[in-house]
Parts: sequence; C-alpha cells; structure tokens
Amino acid sequence: MTRKQQRMTFVVAGLGALGIATALVLFALRDNIVFFYSPTEIVEQTVQVGDRNFRIGGLVENGSLQRVDANTITFIVTDMKHTVPVSYTGLVTSLFKEGQGVVAEGRLGPDGRFVASQVLAKHDETYMPAEVVDALKAAGEWKGN
Repeated sequence: MTRKQQRMTFVVAGLGALGIATALVLFALRDNIVFFYSPTEIVEQTVQVGDRNFRIGGLVENGSLQRVDANTITFIVTDMKHTVPVSYTGLVTSLFKEGQGVVAEGRLGPDGRFVASQVLAKHDETYMPAEVVDALKAAGEWKGN
C-alpha cells in the first residue's frame, strides 16, 4: 500500500470508530432522554407516551390548584387549548402558583391523570421554560414578547 492509501485507511477507520462510539453513547443514554409534550399533543394523542417518563408543560390553570394533604397537590396544566390533570407528591417551591408556567416530569396514568415525579416552576416574574413558550406560540396563545 502506498502512503496515501495508508492515510486514507487510517481516516476511514477513525471515522468508523467515531461512529461506533457515538452509537454506543446514544444507545446507553436512550433511557435517560426525557421528551417534552404540550397538553394538546397528549390529549389529541399525537404522541405515544407509553411507560416512559416525559415532561408536560404549560400554565397552571387558575382555580385548579388543590392541596390533597400535607405533601400532595393536584392541579391542571393547560396550553389554553387543552388541559391535563396532574397530581404530585412532594414539596414545591413558593414560586409555584396558579397562572404561572410549569414543567412537570412523570408518567401518564391509566385514568389520563399525569402523575408527576418532579415539578419545575418558574424562578422569577419574567421566566418561562422555552418548551412552554413554544407550545403556547403553537397554540396561538402566547402574549409575551
């Protein structure tokens, strides 16, 4: 083999090894990838949620926040087009309230209620998660800048 062929073989082998390494990393992380969906996507069943954790985001509907006991709350997440009921057991920050943006991570129960394992609330009066903004814009309900 000439020197040029040796270099080309080395480059091709390197690219192959890089491709294999990337595939292995993605395969290892596939269970840790968490997808985000709006209430409209869930209600209209445009996504298959199955047994996997995913995130739902939108606004906490006014008048929907209820405290079941000391650690359990229920509320409704809306994108102004559809709603999804959510229940969460755990502590939420004092910034979590009705009419504010929220992203909840968990699973959809057989009764259609989203059972959250984690609730992420906004951290100041101007912040809203990018996924929530995109969902509200898609629903034509975004009133921000």
